[in-house]
Amino acid sequence: MNTNYKNIVVVGLGYVGISNAILLAQKNNVVAIDLDENKINLINKKISPIHDEAVSDYLKNKKLNISAQKVALNIYKNSDFVLIATPTNYDDMTNYFDTKTVENVIAKILAETTKATIIIKSTVPVGFTELMRKKFNTENIIFSPEFLREGMALHDNLYPSRIIVGDTNSAANDFANLLSDGALKKDVPKLLISSTEAEAAKLFANSYLAMRVAFFNELDSYAFEKSLNSKSIINTLSLDPRIGDHYNNPSFGYGGYCLPKDTKQLLANYKNIPQKIIQAIVDSNSTRKDFISNEIIKLKPQVVGVHRLIMKEGSDNIRESSMQGIMKRLQKKGIELIIYEPLIKEKTFFGSKLIVNFNAFVNNCDLILTNRMSKELENLDKMIFTRDIYQSD
Repeated sequence: MNTNYKNIVVVGLGYVGISNAILLAQKNNVVAIDLDENKINLINKKISPIHDEAVSDYLKNKKLNISAQKVALNIYKNSDFVLIATPTNYDDMTNYFDTKTVENVIAKILAETTKATIIIKSTVPVGFTELMRKKFNTENIIFSPEFLREGMALHDNLYPSRIIVGDTNSAANDFANLLSDGALKKDVPKLLISSTEAEAAKLFANSYLAMRVAFFNELDSYAFEKSLNSKSIINTLSLDPRIGDHYNNPSFGYGGYCLPKDTKQLLANYKNIPQKIIQAIVDSNSTRKDFISNEIIKLKPQVVGVHRLIMKEGSDNIRESSMQGIMKRLQKKGIELIIYEPLIKEKTFFGSKLIVNFNAFVNNCDLILTNRMSKELENLDKMIFTRDIYQSD
């Protein structure tokens, strides 16, 4: 279904913002906004500021109606839709996402126009959108969740499993159509539900994925302790169609930007509601890091080499990576760490030395930790400590 050409502003150029901006810029006029001048300059030069092959390809080779800039006066005035994709980090002190950037953007939009439909793409607590509608006295704020993988963000927007928009009005329907019009996948299921239900769906989806990671990690911990073959057990489970052969690769723990904070926020939303599983998901991730760290300590390494801080191959995000949790535990035991991470230009990270030359890195440690195997680690089996079985995510 074709929709009319729209003027769209996208605020925040992380994975979510960039992938949505490019998707929508195929058939609409998109202005992308960020505080980072480097990101702005790269996009205007048709270069991707994030590690994402599809984003790089589309910026370079596709006809897109997109420009990037800093916030300017009247930037929102003539827009039909404004997408907010600013970070909402979890605050452990308040047990709540830090939503200040989202609230500030909403205030600035409404100061310029009341006609634009505001689409919140940032992950927020359950009930946040309804709270914003009451605070700003407008029904023109909608939450629409994202279900994207880092490094595959645009791909997952081009081939979405579903499109969820948090309202049932005509604007919500129009926005759902804009997303489906930009997708390559046809007949994508579109669900128009309340924003509060959409917010809950986002947190429950990511918490379920975290639960699955935690389950296979605890399976792996058991197999490791009992000298069993994890792969044999997992292969057996995965042949059951109710379980499936996906998202079953053991790791040092779930991490990245979304799963740690989303599970904690969902747990906080359960205040005064009986639960066991959500708390267990959060606790299990810490327990897994304790287990992995203790097994490394038993090996009595002199110098431990940390191979990459990113969560997975094909990503450039090190935020909340499980490797960092392992590092902190080993450092407390006085174990010397050296790090190989080409993405970081500093000389140290968390008080440990960064080595930029891979061969020098290998030659200066007696054990190498890696959450996910890569080609450059081939032929180093005797030095490697990993729980990666399938060389996949």
